[in-house]
Amino acid sequence: MLLTELFGVFSLSALVVWGFLMAFFFNIFIFSLDIKRNTTLLLSSFVMAFSYLIGDHFFTWLSPTPATYLDWAIYDLVTLGFLGVVFFFINKTTPSFIYLILGLSFNIIFFIFMYIDLYIYRNTSPWLLWDIYSFGVNIVDFTMIVALIVDRDILGLIKLKNGIKALFKGQQQKHLV
Repeated sequence: MLLTELFGVFSLSALVVWGFLMAFFFNIFIFSLDIKRNTTLLLSSFVMAFSYLIGDHFFTWLSPTPATYLDWAIYDLVTLGFLGVVFFFINKTTPSFIYLILGLSFNIIFFIFMYIDLYIYRNTSPWLLWDIYSFGVNIVDFTMIVALIVDRDILGLIKLKNGIKALFKGQQQKHLV
């Protein structure tokens, strides 16, 4: 909650929404110029921009009740579902698509932990989890924005996954011989 105290809840969420919108507009631009005709990138950036834009306006301004962390977790789960539909029709992934799936999954985990801490355990005093949540969700959101713009494995997660997969594949072949 430190970041919220420093920047305010509306300005930080507006910055994230703006970032996803700019990533979507950038992907429309490069798609229309035929620089990168990647439909998965274009559709996934649209899903993220639309999701964050609608979610920000709905939960912040239009909802009669304040949103709980469980609401945000369900909302990100629905966004994951829409990304799944995109994958079902396109059947192709990009590095940014993998980062979106991982980022939304981490956000869901953060939201569930915060919901459990605040609404089930009834904790009202800030502690380490709150700081991890505050920085974690925002870092994940900005990482997803950057991934949509550059469409590269910026943190080396895909390379790490492939290395671990190759390591286990090599061990399985040793056991088969």
